[in-house]
Amino acid sequence: MEDEPTAPAPVKKTNRWRLVALAVLFFGSLLIAHVTGLTERIDVETIRAFMDSAGALGFVAFLLAFAVGELLHIPGLVFVGAASVAYGETLGIVAAYLGAIGSVTLSFFVVRLIGGQPLAEVERPFVKRVLRRLDDQPLLTVTVLRFVFWMSPALNYVLAMSNVRYREYLIGSALGLLVPIPIVVLFFDSLASGWIGEWLAAIF
Repeated sequence: MEDEPTAPAPVKKTNRWRLVALAVLFFGSLLIAHVTGLTERIDVETIRAFMDSAGALGFVAFLLAFAVGELLHIPGLVFVGAASVAYGETLGIVAAYLGAIGSVTLSFFVVRLIGGQPLAEVERPFVKRVLRRLDDQPLLTVTVLRFVFWMSPALNYVLAMSNVRYREYLIGSALGLLVPIPIVVLFFDSLASGWIGEWLAAIF
């Protein structure tokens, strides 16, 4: 006996509403950050002061702030810089690295929970060709993308909406951030000054 075909219309309608909800999350959080001035008011010193006020829980507070801050479009570079200033080179690298992993992890689960995996169902040839590499070599692809784009919110969204599994996402992100995070921590003062810092903050 042949299996009865599933009706695609309700599924597509559900996916459409999930994408609408995801768009509301993205643009809504962006609007909140702009209206409240979060992106302008929160800088390295503000985060460090927040960590100091948390006392013994300052490290945990930093990790939580890093994770939530990325969802509110606060540049990850600010948190990496705060770790560098607050903890110095060695501990700063550890704090920034763990914070970055926690940040991209939270983004992955929030985006996938709300938006699902619509990119896995796209039938357009160009999109399918682009995503095929992610399907064939997910770990390598995520690693390279993370090495190039770091903690970019756009990359978090795209990967979460694809059919990449969290295991490959996590391991690839961890490998891809192994070099950029220590570099930023060690040379934060130089990178943060001038147009280079503004460019990095805008993208990452």
